[in-house]
Amino acid sequence: AGRPGPLAGGARPEAAGGGPRPGQEDFRPRIVPYSRDPNKPYKKVLRTRYIQTELGFHERLFVAVLTSKATLNTLAVAVNKTVAHHFPRLLYFTGLRSAKVPHGMVLVAHGDERPIWLMYETMHYIHQHFGSDYDWFYIMQDDTYAQAEQVKALVTHLSINQDVYLGRAEEFIGGDEQARYCHGGFGYLISRSLLLKLHPHLDSCRNEILSVRPDEWLGRCIIDFLGVACVSQLQGQHYHTYELAKNTEPEKEEVVEFQAALAVHPVSDVTLMYRLHKHFSRIQLDRAYQEIQELQMQIRNLTSLTPAGEAGLTWPVGINAPFLPKSRFEVISWDYFTEQHLFSCPDGSPKCELSGASKADVSEIIESALEQLNNRYQPLLRFSKRQLLNGYRRFDPTRGMEYTLDLLLEAVTQKGHSLVMAKRVSLVRPLSKVEIIPMPYVTEATRVQLVLPLTVQDLDFVANFLDMFAMNTLDTHDNALLTLLFIYHPYDAQRVSQVDVFAGVKAMVGELEKRYAEVKIPWISVKTEVPSQVKLMDIVSKKHPVDTLFFLASVWTEINMEFLNRCRMNTISNWQVFFPVHFQEFNPALVYRGEQTASSGTDFLRDGHFDRHSFAEACFYNSDYMTARTKLAADILDRDEVLESMEVFDVFLHYSGLHLFRAVEPGLVQKYALRSCNPRLSEELYHRCVLSNLEGLASRSHLAMALFEQEQANST
Repeated sequence: AGRPGPLAGGARPEAAGGGPRPGQEDFRPRIVPYSRDPNKPYKKVLRTRYIQTELGFHERLFVAVLTSKATLNTLAVAVNKTVAHHFPRLLYFTGLRSAKVPHGMVLVAHGDERPIWLMYETMHYIHQHFGSDYDWFYIMQDDTYAQAEQVKALVTHLSINQDVYLGRAEEFIGGDEQARYCHGGFGYLISRSLLLKLHPHLDSCRNEILSVRPDEWLGRCIIDFLGVACVSQLQGQHYHTYELAKNTEPEKEEVVEFQAALAVHPVSDVTLMYRLHKHFSRIQLDRAYQEIQELQMQIRNLTSLTPAGEAGLTWPVGINAPFLPKSRFEVISWDYFTEQHLFSCPDGSPKCELSGASKADVSEIIESALEQLNNRYQPLLRFSKRQLLNGYRRFDPTRGMEYTLDLLLEAVTQKGHSLVMAKRVSLVRPLSKVEIIPMPYVTEATRVQLVLPLTVQDLDFVANFLDMFAMNTLDTHDNALLTLLFIYHPYDAQRVSQVDVFAGVKAMVGELEKRYAEVKIPWISVKTEVPSQVKLMDIVSKKHPVDTLFFLASVWTEINMEFLNRCRMNTISNWQVFFPVHFQEFNPALVYRGEQTASSGTDFLRDGHFDRHSFAEACFYNSDYMTARTKLAADILDRDEVLESMEVFDVFLHYSGLHLFRAVEPGLVQKYALRSCNPRLSEELYHRCVLSNLEGLASRSHLAMALFEQEQANST
C-alpha cells in the first residue's frame, strides 16, 4: 500500500498516536453523542435567540475617537460627519464634557483631562463594554482623518488569531531600543486577543510607567508586559500614513504617499477635515469607476465564449437583464411624465404636478443624460437641452429604475454651427448595495388590547366575532384582551332604559365571562351621530395605560393567533405602527352562483382581494397615539369638526415621525358583507367606503360571467 495522501477538504491524516501531531489542529467535525443521566432532574436548555451569539461570532470593528472639551464641538463633529456613518460602531471619549453634546454622537466622559488617565480609562472602558463583542479596535484622535473604507478593508485581510498592534511605528523619545510604539495621531489597530491580555496589566502600567504622551505610555505598557511592538506592516498589509505640512492644499497634493494614506495627521481645523474628505472621496469614486470599466471590459471579452454569444450581453454591461414577464399580468407598466406633470399619480388621478422627490429625480436624470452625451461626442459636438418631449420610467425589481427620454437638443459643432435635433436616450438607475436597517427588538409576549367599535348595523356579525375570539384567543390562553365600544345613535340613547339595542351583545358577553371565569370583557358606551374613528379612539386611549398595545379591529375581523403575533412583531413603540391590509372575500352569490365554495385552505385567496381602501384595522401603542394626538390638537385648536374627516391612519401619517408599515395580511380574512357607509362622514371617507363595497363584490371575470348569464336569461 502506498503512503496515504491528504484528505478531502485540506484535512490531513492523524498521527500514529491517534490525535493530531504537535503544532497541528484537527478541524474535522466530530459527532458528540448526547446522553442524559436519568438520575438527574431534567432541565430545559435555554438557547440564544441568534445563532451568531451561540457560535461566538463577533462584530468586525470598533472605533474609539479621543477628543477633548475644547474640540468636541469642532473637530469631533467634523469626524462624526465625515467617517462615522462608514464605521459600524464609533464612540467618542473625553475627559470633561461640555454642557451640550452634539446631536448624533455617543460620548463617554471620564471626568479628568489628564492624557494618561484618559487613555487608561478609555482602554478599561473598551475592554469592559466591548471586549467580548468585537475582533478589532481602532483608536484615533479627533485631529486625524481616516479613510474609513480603507480601514475596514484592512481588517478583513488580517488574521484575528494574532496579537496585533498596527499603526505608524515611532521611536521612543530618548530611547535607542528596537521596540516601537504606534503614534496616536495617525491611529492604530489593536486585536481583541491583545486587548484581553493587556487588560490585567493596565493598573500596573498606570502606577509604574511615567510618560507625557498617552500613545507612548500605551506602547510602553504593551511592550513591557506583553512583548509586542508596533509594526507598520503585517501579513502583507501596509498601514500607510501621511503627515500634513502647514498650509497644505489637499487638492494639489499628488505624491503617492498621500494618495495611498489610510490616515492623515495633523488636521488643524474643520474646513481642512472636510476638504480632505472631499478629496479622498473623489479618489475612491474614480477608483470605483475604473474598476467598473475594467469589469465591463472583461465581461465583453468573455461573452463571446458563452453559449448565447454576444447576443447574451445585457445593457448596461454588468447589470441584470430586464424582467421578462411570463404573462400579460406580470408586465411592468411605464409611467409617462414631462418636466411639469406626472401622468401616473399616487392618488389615482390621471394628472398631477411634478414635485418633491419626483421632480428632483427627473431633473437629475436629464442632467445625467446630457452629461453622458457630451462625454461621448465632445469635442466634435456639444449638446444643450431645449425641451423634454416625452419621458417614461418604470421600476424593475430585478435591476432598478429604467428611464426613456425623448429630448429636443441643440447640437453645436467645433466651428460654431448649430442644429436642433430630437434624440431618444435610455438610462438605468441600478439598485445599489442592499443594507439591513437596524430595528428595535420586540417580543411576542406583549399583551394585545383589542378594541371593537360597534354600531346598530353591526349586530348581525357580533356573534361570529365573539366565537372566533373565544376559540382563537381564550381557548389558547393568548395574551389578548377585548374592549367593546357601543356607539349609540342619540335616538337609541334616549330609549336605552326601555329598549337597549345592544342588550343581545351584552348577554353574549355575560355568557363568555361565565364560561371563562378569569376573563372580563369591559364595554364603553358612546352617544354620537358621526362615529369618527379618532374621537372614539380618544375615549379608549384615556382609559388605558400609555404602554398598551392596541389592535383596532372591525366586527368582520376573524381574530387568530398568527395575526396577533404579527401585530406584536410589526408594532414597535416610538418607532413603527402597523396598518394591515385585510383579505376581503367576494360575494359568494356572484363568485360561485350556487356551486360549492372552495374548501381548500390554499384556494380561498383566489376568491377575494386585499382591500386597500380600508384602514379600519390598526396596531399601535397608546403612547405613540397620545403623542401624535397632542400635535393634532395643537394644529386644529378647537375645530373638532376636522376630526370627522380623519382616521387614525391620518393622525399617524401627518402628526408623527413614526414608520407607517402598511402591508397585506393573509392571516386577516373577512367574510363578505355589505358595509353601511355613513354619509355624515367626510366625502373622502364615504367615497373610500363605497369603493370598498364595489370592489368587494367580485372579480372582473366573475362580474362578466354574471352579466353574460343575465343577458342569456333575458334573451330567452
